[in-house]
Amino acid sequence: MTQDVIALTPQMPDPKTLLAGLLAGGPDLLVNRACDGSVAQLCTAAGQALVSLEAPRYLQVPGEVARLLGPDVRAESPVWWTEARATTAVEEAGRLAGSVAGRLVAVLGGAVWPREAGHTDVVTDLAGAVTEAAPMGVDMLTDKAAVVIQGRPVVAATTWLTDVVSNTARTGRELNLVTPPGVRLTFPARTLLDGLPSRWVVRDPECGYYDGLSGAVLHWSGGRFTPVGDSSPRIADAFRPRPGTEGERQLLLSIRTIHPAEERLVLGGALEQAWHTLTGSPPAGWATAEPINVPWSPRQLTDLARTRAQRSLPTWTVAVGAPDRPAIATVRTARTQAGVEEHITLAIGHGADQSTPVDALTGLAESLATGYNLATMVSQLRAARADLTTPAHYEPPPIPLSFTLGPDAVADLGLDHARKALADTAPAQLGPAARPALHYVLGDGTDPAAWERLQQINDHTNCVQQKD
Repeated sequence: MTQDVIALTPQMPDPKTLLAGLLAGGPDLLVNRACDGSVAQLCTAAGQALVSLEAPRYLQVPGEVARLLGPDVRAESPVWWTEARATTAVEEAGRLAGSVAGRLVAVLGGAVWPREAGHTDVVTDLAGAVTEAAPMGVDMLTDKAAVVIQGRPVVAATTWLTDVVSNTARTGRELNLVTPPGVRLTFPARTLLDGLPSRWVVRDPECGYYDGLSGAVLHWSGGRFTPVGDSSPRIADAFRPRPGTEGERQLLLSIRTIHPAEERLVLGGALEQAWHTLTGSPPAGWATAEPINVPWSPRQLTDLARTRAQRSLPTWTVAVGAPDRPAIATVRTARTQAGVEEHITLAIGHGADQSTPVDALTGLAESLATGYNLATMVSQLRAARADLTTPAHYEPPPIPLSFTLGPDAVADLGLDHARKALADTAPAQLGPAARPALHYVLGDGTDPAAWERLQQINDHTNCVQQKD
């Protein structure tokens, strides 16, 4: 059974209600504070954390509960999301988390997820070996890896998971995310795993464990999960393609902008323009982790990025679309020598009966190049789930559609050099003739040879830069 339990309540849990929840383990447990006071932990007298209770999040963005917990969970927006995560080192800690959440719902109304986990009993049988201290959210820590065990059907880039990723990267370890079969990753969670040494470890009754992204059969060795037979990894049978999503596609955009570091700068414009062009509406909400809880606001996003930049810190955020139009993006904003950079990855899902707006990409490229300080944009198409989650079985890799080089990059390379990046195709010239952007069409999203064309452009532009 999952060790995560969530209380969904129509009212904010006040201090008295939270106290009632924290008494689920009786009067002998201690309450500690963590993460600058945003997390309360129920601990044994020896200091072992049993349950971590995150600060309630007010979800104002429609569809987030259903997106992350499934359509059967009844909770209308707005709703308060209070998450309790139990350690896996103590058998009864999961029941303790269920009692904490059940008591909140008993007082405030609402629902517990998973439904069967909620109750109001006092849980006192909490004996367990005191383990060596590990970062919050980590189930096992070795010299090589931080092991995180998850049981929820959709693993999201929650606050605690982003903290684990940060701690893991800082200590030079790899992240091993262990799940049962059938679990899927949200697009932001997949992006987090792509950003550091990591492995998605899926339990399998036939082979033991396999990598949910590559299919390689895994075993525990040397303090981490590694492939069986490193020279030629064996692929698990469970990784074979599955039926059920035929005809579904994902349109993927990687957009990089570089803005002058000015006081009047407002971030998020490029993302909003791309979102509106390709879906017909702006983003619905944004946050620094999932679930997405705040309505879309470029001004608030800018204020956060500016505050973090003053401490020389980048900002990582997630944006999500309306429930009836699957779209989600991650944005990394950082102050660099070049200016204020936004690295945007946008994914838009399309069902089998929906058309993909490939024809709109040239117009989007021009609007970003002329109005939003575009540096580069790569668009890709892949056959994959329209809900934008990643399953633990094979899906075809994306295939490039187009590449756009912004006006500053074209000027730095020289227009004549940049135009010759593809010997057989002239790029479209976008924007003012005196300072244009160049848009290269690489294919229709069905021919893998488009990767070779994109590599040709990359080699050509890098070669010119090295000569300069």
